[in-house]
Amino acid sequence: MNRIIYLIMAGTLVLAVTAGCQTMGGGQRGGPQVADEEIMGNVKSKLVAEPVSGLSLVDVLAENGTVYLHGQVQSPEVKARAEELAWQVAGVKDVVNNLQIGAGSQPSFSP
Repeated sequence: MNRIIYLIMAGTLVLAVTAGCQTMGGGQRGGPQVADEEIMGNVKSKLVAEPVSGLSLVDVLAENGTVYLHGQVQSPEVKARAEELAWQVAGVKDVVNNLQIGAGSQPSFSP
């Protein structure tokens, strides 16, 4: 009888530890989950602070840790720099770089 109680208690402990491990990480690498609004704000701040021309006009959206960049930039180097800056923000899991290269008006945003 004691052995059955011991096995039930051990099984319950394993389930509790496993469930706790699944919720602690937030499904993200290296730390707690960061809210999408915070990610968007931090990415936008990095883009605005960058001395490269035109990055302040880039549209930023974040959904479940994925950052979407949209708009027009002047060159492939500026496009790559925008993506690099987005990756530097805590909580970013992926970056979808939809930036277009060339002059002209920015098309409307849709992820």
